[in-house]
Amino acid sequence: MTLLVKEATRISVDELAVLLDTSRETVRRDLTLLSEQGLLRKVHGGAVFTQTALESPLGDRRATARAEKIAIGRTAAGLFRQGDSLLVDAGSTTAYFAEALKNAGSFTVITNSLTVASEMWSAPSPSEVYLLGGRYFGDGNEVLGPLVVDQIQRLHADHAVLTIGAVDQGGTFMDFNADEAFIARAMIASARHVTVLADSSKLGRHALFQVCKADQVHRLVTDRAPDDAVENALRAAGVELVIAEPAHSGFR
Repeated sequence: MTLLVKEATRISVDELAVLLDTSRETVRRDLTLLSEQGLLRKVHGGAVFTQTALESPLGDRRATARAEKIAIGRTAAGLFRQGDSLLVDAGSTTAYFAEALKNAGSFTVITNSLTVASEMWSAPSPSEVYLLGGRYFGDGNEVLGPLVVDQIQRLHADHAVLTIGAVDQGGTFMDFNADEAFIARAMIASARHVTVLADSSKLGRHALFQVCKADQVHRLVTDRAPDDAVENALRAAGVELVIAEPAHSGFR
C-alpha cells in the first residue's frame, strides 16, 4: 500500500480499495496504521506520501492538490492592500498566489521565483517587480544561494508570503531544501508580517530543514482545518488560521 501511495503521491480510499481488491474499511484501518508508523500521511478521503528529504519539481507540485492551491492563492490575494510591499518565495502555491494577486491591484513584489515575477509583470495594473539574483535552480524555476539571502537582508518589506514543505504537530514550519529554507528565514527576518500558504496535505508532516517556529508566523492560509494537535500549537502561538474552500473538493 505504501508503494501505491508513493507512486500516486495522493490517492483516495476508493482507488486503493479497487487496486487492492479489498474493502474501504480495511484500507482505512491500514492507512491509520501506516500513518502512525510515519510511512504516509492519512488525509480526508485518502492518503499522501510522507518523505523528509526530497521534493518534486515545481511542475509536478503545481499539478498536485491544484484546486486547493488555487483556492489558497485566491484567498490569500485578498488579504493584502494595494501598495503593500511583498517578499514572495518560490513554490507551487505562491505561483497560484501570484496569478490571483496580479488581478487584485498594484503592489511591490520582490521574489526569487521567475514564475512569480512573470505572473506579476503581466498584471492589468502594473506592479513594481524585483527579481532577486543568484544561482539558478531549474527544478523550482527560482534563484537560490547566499547572494539571494544577502539581497533580502538589505530589505524591509511589509509582508513575507511563503510556501513551506511541512508543519509538524508542534507547530514547527519546515522545508525539504536547505537553500529554500535559508531564503524563507531571511524573508521572515526582513518583513513586518509573515503569511504562510500551505495546502492541508502539508499539515502534521515532517521535513528535513526547519524554517521557523509558529510564533514567527502571523497567518496560515490553508484549504482545511488541521488536526487538533497542529491547530492547538498554531493557535497557542497566535497564528491566524484562514481556511480557503476549493471550488471542487475531493480527489481528482
